[in-house]
Amino acid sequence: MPLDPIVLRRFGELNTKAEAVLAAKAVEFVSTEGKPYYKVPSDRYKEWATNVLNLLHRTFGESSVHYKNFSEHYSKFEGWESHFSDSYGIFRAAREDYEGGYLFHIRTLAKAEVLSDALSQAKELLASGYKDPACILARVSLESALKDLASKFDVTEGKLDRMNAELSKAGAYNMAKQKQITAWAEIGNKAAHGDWTQYTAQDAAAMVAGVESIVADL
Repeated sequence: MPLDPIVLRRFGELNTKAEAVLAAKAVEFVSTEGKPYYKVPSDRYKEWATNVLNLLHRTFGESSVHYKNFSEHYSKFEGWESHFSDSYGIFRAAREDYEGGYLFHIRTLAKAEVLSDALSQAKELLASGYKDPACILARVSLESALKDLASKFDVTEGKLDRMNAELSKAGAYNMAKQKQITAWAEIGNKAAHGDWTQYTAQDAAAMVAGVESIVADL
């Protein structure tokens, strides 16, 4: 998944702004040992920090570690250079995680967890003898999983059959897996259209297990 150029540019702008805040530091006092203690301009820090909070909130979310840590340090800021350095460190970590694609890894894990829940429901339905709704759930999960794979392999999202073929060409999986996915999709379509006698409970169980293995590899 490509990185947002606007977010990348904003991280760069705020990094430049942070360097300017640090460059404007001034000696507050000198200890008896001759060690200087610096403070940075409070107004410039708060302007920068507010911009960073807005970016972290929009990019990572209010519940993210980056946003929470930065917000906590911001609330305790008293002007000292060391306080600013702490905030700047959190900002740099957030930038590194974004540019390294870590944000999208987290989103993929979250999506995989949702799909795993859906497949758990499908298995419960199978165990209770309801193969048809189980196949419908598995079909939806299969398409969602292929969309996630498409974003990883620069394949344009679209209909399941086309994504399946293009993912195989892109090396996401081999031809045998492509044919198996086609078979699973057909079972899901039959379930959705009421052709329930066209497949068995064993077919349904194999489909759910197969889709589950794809989701596990996300």
